[in-house]
Amino acid sequence: MRILSAIGHAWFGFCVAVLATSGAFGQPPAANRTAGERPNILWISLEDISPDFGCYGDRYAVTPVFDRFAESGVRYTRVFTHAPVCAPSRSGLITGMYPTSIATHHMRCKGVPPPEVKCFTEYLRAAGYYCTNNAKTDYQFDPPFTAWDENGHRGHWRGRQVDQPFFAVFNFTNTHESQVRAPSAQTKALVKRLTVDERHDPAKAILPPYYPDTPAVRRDWANYHDNITAVQTLVAQLLAQLEEDGLADDTIVWIWGDHGRGLPRGKRWVYDSGIHAPLLVRVPEKWRGHAGGRRADQLRPGSVNDDLVAFVDFGPAVLSLAGVEVPRHMQGRPFLGPQTAKPRDYVFAARDRMDERYDVIRAVRDKRFKYIRNFMPHLPYAQRIAYMELMPIMREWRRLDAAGQLSGAAALFFRETKPIEELYDTQTDPHEVHNLAADTRYADKLKELRGRLTEWMIETHDLGLIPEPILDEAQRPGARWATTEPPAVKVAAQSSNDGGFVLRLSSGTAGASIAYQLKGGGGAWKLYHGMIGVEGRETLVAKACRIGYRDSPIIEFSPVRRPQGAPADVKPSGGEDWRPQVIIKEVLTRLLALKEHDRDRTKAVDAYERSLADEHPAMRYWAITGLRIATRDKPLTHQIKAAVTKLAEQDESEAVRMVAAHALCRWGEQDAGLPILAAGLESRQPAVQLHAAHALENLGETARPLLPRLKQLAAKSSEYVQRVTSHTMEQLEARDR
Repeated sequence: MRILSAIGHAWFGFCVAVLATSGAFGQPPAANRTAGERPNILWISLEDISPDFGCYGDRYAVTPVFDRFAESGVRYTRVFTHAPVCAPSRSGLITGMYPTSIATHHMRCKGVPPPEVKCFTEYLRAAGYYCTNNAKTDYQFDPPFTAWDENGHRGHWRGRQVDQPFFAVFNFTNTHESQVRAPSAQTKALVKRLTVDERHDPAKAILPPYYPDTPAVRRDWANYHDNITAVQTLVAQLLAQLEEDGLADDTIVWIWGDHGRGLPRGKRWVYDSGIHAPLLVRVPEKWRGHAGGRRADQLRPGSVNDDLVAFVDFGPAVLSLAGVEVPRHMQGRPFLGPQTAKPRDYVFAARDRMDERYDVIRAVRDKRFKYIRNFMPHLPYAQRIAYMELMPIMREWRRLDAAGQLSGAAALFFRETKPIEELYDTQTDPHEVHNLAADTRYADKLKELRGRLTEWMIETHDLGLIPEPILDEAQRPGARWATTEPPAVKVAAQSSNDGGFVLRLSSGTAGASIAYQLKGGGGAWKLYHGMIGVEGRETLVAKACRIGYRDSPIIEFSPVRRPQGAPADVKPSGGEDWRPQVIIKEVLTRLLALKEHDRDRTKAVDAYERSLADEHPAMRYWAITGLRIATRDKPLTHQIKAAVTKLAEQDESEAVRMVAAHALCRWGEQDAGLPILAAGLESRQPAVQLHAAHALENLGETARPLLPRLKQLAAKSSEYVQRVTSHTMEQLEARDR
C-alpha cells in the first residue's frame, strides 16, 4: 500500500511512533530489523507417523533422505504431542495452547477459544514475516483469514516481497492412515516408483507385541513404511527448491510428524505410539548462535537432543527464532531462539471425544515413566470408531477377538473395561503393555506423576470433565454463532495538502483481528497492527474476525464517504471469555475429587447421591454416571431413583437430562427415560444428539420403541450421530433376522 507522500515527514513520523502501540499486536522488536537479520523458517509436516526412520534406530525403515537430513541437523528424541490425533494436535500447534484449556479438545469440534488466543502466525505477520500454509489447517476452528498471507495448495515462500523473511508450512498427507488402506493416486504413483530394495517385505516386519501376527497385519505395517519411504521424494523436491532459490543458508528447516503412527493403538491413544513424534531441525551455521544461544553447540550437524519437547512449544519456538516476544498467555515454552526456556520435566497428553466416541484420558510423562489416568474406565479401549474400523489391522484384530483367538498383549486391547490408572517404564517396556500401577516398587513414581497430572489439570483449567453439551451451550447458546463486529475507523492524522490520512482501526469484539486492503487493489488481505497510511483518493476496505466467530461485514472508508458506526476506540462490547461460566479451580477440584470415587464404586453411592444436588451441571452429570455404573448389579433406593427422575425431567442442562434418562432406562424406567432421549435426538446442539444416540445404542433392545424415530432422524443428523444411530439400527435389525 502506498504511504502518504505529502504529509510532512516529522508529523508523519510522530503519528507512526504514537500509533505503533495502538493495534492488536503493537510493534514487535523484530519489525525494526532488516530481512537479513532474521532467519526464514520452513516447516515440513508429515501426517500420522512415529519416529520410524532409520536415524531413530528403526531397522525396518528405508529413509535415506531423512537420515541425511538428520546428519546435517539435530535429531530430537523426546518430542510429544498433547493429543494423539490430527485436529486437536494442530489446534495446540497453531495457538501454543493446550486444547483442553481452550475448548478445542474434542475431535472435529468448532471451538470458541478465549479472546486472547490467536494463531501464532499473526504475530509473525505483524513482525513483517511472509506466512504461507500449504495446505492443511485442521485447527478445530475455521482458520482466520488474518493467519496467513497465503493458505492453500499454492502457498509458497516464492510469493513474498524481495528479501522479506518467511515462515512457510508444507503438509504432506501421503503418510496419513487412509493412505495405508486406500492410497490416493499420488501416493500410489510415489510408491510405484520405489525400487525393490526400498520396498518393505511384510515377512520381515518387526511388529509391536500388542498386534496379532497375521499376514493382514504385516501388510498394513509394510504399507505404512512404504508410504514413509515414498514421501521422501516430495520432501527432497522441496529442499531442492530451497537450494535453487539460494535460501538454504538463511532458512531453519523442521521436519516433523503431527502425532504418532496412523494405525490402531497408535493414533487416538496416549501411548507413545500415539503421541511420540519425530522432529529433525537443521539450523544453518550462521544462525546457530541465534537459535541456540549458550547451547549453540547442540545445534551442530549430527547432534541429538533428548530434552522433553511438547507440541505447544513449537509456536513459541518459532516466535523466539523470529525475534518476536512470546505472548504471556501461551502455555508453550520456546526451545529454540533467544527466549529459550528451561527444559521441561514433564509433558502432558489428553484424549477426549474421538470422532463419534467419547472418552476422557489424561497422561503425563517424564523422560522415562508414563502415567495414564482413565476417567471413563467403564468404557473399553476398543470402542467402535467407524473410520478406524476401515483399517485392515482393526478388522483382523476384531475378527480374532470375536473368535477367541487373542492372547497376551494382543488381548489387552479388547478388555471390556480399562484400569483407572496405568504406569509404564518406557525404557524397559517401550510398547507400554506391562502396567506397573499396582506394583509397590513404583509407588513413589506413581504418586509423583499422579500428583503432577492433577496439578497440571487444575493449572490449565482442563475442560475434559465438562460434558461437551455443556461446553457447546456456553460457547454458542442455542447453537447460534456470534459475528465479529466490523472495524471502526478513526482518523489519527490528515494532510491538508493532498487529503491523505493516517488511520486507526478497531473492533468492538474482544480479541478480534482486523485485515485491510485497497478497494480494487486485489491481492491478499494485509494484517492490521498499528497504523495505515492512505492517499486521499484511495478507498480502504477492512473486515474483522475472531477465532470461533463469523467474520464481520466488510466496511469501506474514503474521504468522500466516511464509514458509519461507533468511533474506533470504543470499549469492546462482545467476545468476552465464557470459561468462568463452566470451569474454575474450585469446580475442577470438586470434579476430580468426585471422580476419585471410581476406585470403589460400592462405597461411593452416598457421595454420588449427594452430588445430585450440586449447583454445577458437570457434577450432577458425573454423579448420575457414577450411580448408573455403581448400581448396575445393586439394589437402588427410592430416593435416588426419585432424584434422578426429577433431573431427567427438569434439569436446566440437556446433558444432565440425557444421562439421567439413560440411567432411568437402565433401571427399568423406560417409559420415563425414552421420551427424554427421543427429544434429545432433535436438540439444536449436535453434542446433545450424540449423547442421546450413545445412550440408545448402549440400551440395545430397550431402545427398540425408538427404532422408527432413529430411521427418520438418521438422514438429517450430523455425521457422527448418523454413525452411532446406524450401528444401533444394524444391531436391532440383525436380531430380527
